[in-house]
Amino acid sequence: MYYVNQEQIERRLNAIPDIAEGLRAAAQSWDGGLVLGLVQERALHLAIEVVTDVGSYLIDGFIMRDASSYEDIMDINHEEKVFSQEVHKVLMELVRLRKPLVQDYYDWDRQALHSLTPILPDVLEQFAGNVREYLKNELY
Repeated sequence: MYYVNQEQIERRLNAIPDIAEGLRAAAQSWDGGLVLGLVQERALHLAIEVVTDVGSYLIDGFIMRDASSYEDIMDINHEEKVFSQEVHKVLMELVRLRKPLVQDYYDWDRQALHSLTPILPDVLEQFAGNVREYLKNELY
């Protein structure tokens, strides 16, 4: 029997609607200004943390192979059929932003709308649904 920390997974998935709302608001009202630039930056960062945290909980709980990087977390979850190839492609692009957002933040272009910002809300919502469906199928 697996021990999957469903409570912590659900807490993280429950953050997705707020992150998606922030991304949608930034994309719809984009003006190249500092405030929306910071909203976008933080929402992208939180999206990365949510998908990697949830992915790690799934890897640990279902005793999948160990991940060696953020990209590997996404690869493992995709290989285990948690989400589709289309979602995987977007999430890979997303997690590759972690270093620029967290370590090289001083070089981040806050005046540009990132290409993921308008599409990520729907992908995050799909990710949450995929994870919940995967848990339902694997645990019950």
